[in-house]
Amino acid sequence: MKRKLLVLTTIAAAVAAIAAFAASTSHTAFPDPPAEQLAPAGAKKMTAVLAGGCFWGMQGVYEHVKGVTKTIVGYAGGEKKTARYETVSTGTTGHAESIEITYDPSVITYGQILKIYFSIAHDPTTLNQQGADIGTQYRSVIFYHSEDQRKKAEYYKSRLEQEGAFDKPIVTEIVPASPFYKAEDYHQNYYNLNNNAPYCTFVIKPKLEKFKKAFHDRLKK
Repeated sequence: MKRKLLVLTTIAAAVAAIAAFAASTSHTAFPDPPAEQLAPAGAKKMTAVLAGGCFWGMQGVYEHVKGVTKTIVGYAGGEKKTARYETVSTGTTGHAESIEITYDPSVITYGQILKIYFSIAHDPTTLNQQGADIGTQYRSVIFYHSEDQRKKAEYYKSRLEQEGAFDKPIVTEIVPASPFYKAEDYHQNYYNLNNNAPYCTFVIKPKLEKFKKAFHDRLKK
């Protein structure tokens, strides 16, 4: 669906989906990821690539996370020749709208990034869909860059399932990282530049407010 054609019925569907996601988490205290020690100060920056619906929303949340030093939205899972918005939007390229997160491991761990991903940034229980955005390009995917990331992602997903964190099964894929292709410039920092647009007001802002409330200690100053 082309978001430039967003209408009131689409916004209403998105708002309903957000409300349903909020209701689907069955724990007041969302389960924590495996305990990890922070790296020493000055440690090399790390990268996480995640997909979960519209990349505008993912960036709108993660750019406010303390310890995240850079975010880029783009495409992962397909070939370079199809890494264009109009082509990806067909849902036939294998790409998922994704976000590349650069973070300081002396401030935030990979597991903490995953906790925000599962509990705030998107709904991991809807297959090839986030709210009114429907198609394989909106699927839930963790693209791991190392064996350590794979193990932590699989362990945490399994724990969330075992503890019944959601009322429905988690459909998030955990797959090896493929090349990440930066999206067009007009998609970068979309929320900050267009926060009064309907999609930002009704879809992204509620996620950000939820993040600020649930993770106030991880909010950038």
